[in-house]
Amino acid sequence: MLAKRIIPCLDVRDGRTVKGVHFLDLRDAGDVVELATGYSEAGADELVFLDITASREKRQTMLEWVERVARVVTIPFTVGGGISSERDVEALLKKGADKISVNTSALADPGLIGRLAYSFGRQCVVVAVDASETAGAWEVYSHGGRQPAGRELYDWAREAEARGAGELLFTSMDHDGSRQGFACDALRRLSEQSAIPLIASGGAGSPADFYDAFTCGKADAALAAGIFHYGKTSIREVKQYLQEKGVTVRL
Repeated sequence: MLAKRIIPCLDVRDGRTVKGVHFLDLRDAGDVVELATGYSEAGADELVFLDITASREKRQTMLEWVERVARVVTIPFTVGGGISSERDVEALLKKGADKISVNTSALADPGLIGRLAYSFGRQCVVVAVDASETAGAWEVYSHGGRQPAGRELYDWAREAEARGAGELLFTSMDHDGSRQGFACDALRRLSEQSAIPLIASGGAGSPADFYDAFTCGKADAALAAGIFHYGKTSIREVKQYLQEKGVTVRL
């Protein structure tokens, strides 16, 4: 059985790591490079770096920040924010990224997913999906959760996979920052309809929440930010808990 992955996330704004609740009320969480170094040394399986205002500000991800992080980490490193072309991806890979994450640009131009998969390999392409549930229906959002995209979660996930996504990163906007657990029902449905790895995001508050994401939600990886940034728990504590519960992880 493949080991489940624990992935800390750096949401970056103006060169600083920030964290909010439901994508709002962002507050400072620390220096990007310091956090990246700490997570790489603490046993994180991967690291995700999201330039969270790039799409909204209609600009590319700041390459300088990516390069600084890439210099200090020894684990796979995914970068997202403002990516809209093969040229953008090539620049990020040259600066040290291992994978890229697309969201807003893929919704605007779904064909981008296939072009990136063709040019750089499917394993390089992560499609991030931010969604909110209303009356049992999940609506996808773009531009950092600011704009409804007119797409339904499960339909969009199927299309993204068919077009060449190598992984799906699903964030429940309703659970984001709540520390009340992941959206396990939605995760399970996404996992059951998909043949590619699924990363859970939004809602981690304790090691037990990761266990639920992997068992009830059938996720392949779980991403978290605030509980790691602010010291509520550590990556090692989460992994030890999971191992004691019979979940395969890398220690």
